[in-house]
Amino acid sequence: MSIIELDKPLPAFEAKATTETQVSPETLQGKNTVIYFYPKDNTPGCTTEGQDFRDSIQDFTEANTVIFGVSRDSLKVHENFRKKHEFPFELISDPDEILCKLFDVIKLKKLYGKEYMGIERSTFLIDDLGVLKKEWRKVKVKGHIEDVLKEAQSL
Repeated sequence: MSIIELDKPLPAFEAKATTETQVSPETLQGKNTVIYFYPKDNTPGCTTEGQDFRDSIQDFTEANTVIFGVSRDSLKVHENFRKKHEFPFELISDPDEILCKLFDVIKLKKLYGKEYMGIERSTFLIDDLGVLKKEWRKVKVKGHIEDVLKEAQSL
């Protein structure tokens, strides 16, 4: 499987999201799409990021943009996380890291002196034709959603 590239169409993939949603490049056509990768449901930074996207959903909708969050958590955990925080967008479960590898977000991380492979917080903006237009890597949550929204509005 190839890795995504700026200004190129997304390669083929299929993923399962909450509410039994199937996601593929074909299902994303016709709207701009934000796909944001985060390490784990129900952790402080990941919750804040999801809430920030939730709180800006009207602005994203007006910019013809849909949002998908992605982590390695199960669909069941995602459904509970989504319901608890009233996220108006779907969460993709990627336990086998298929999308994580496609978007090259699995990186060596450190926590309390221990090294492990985990998701590097990253966001991708795809236009309505399925072409990757912008990527943010090593994302810091504070102020990030405003940057993504500005780019989505410019498409």
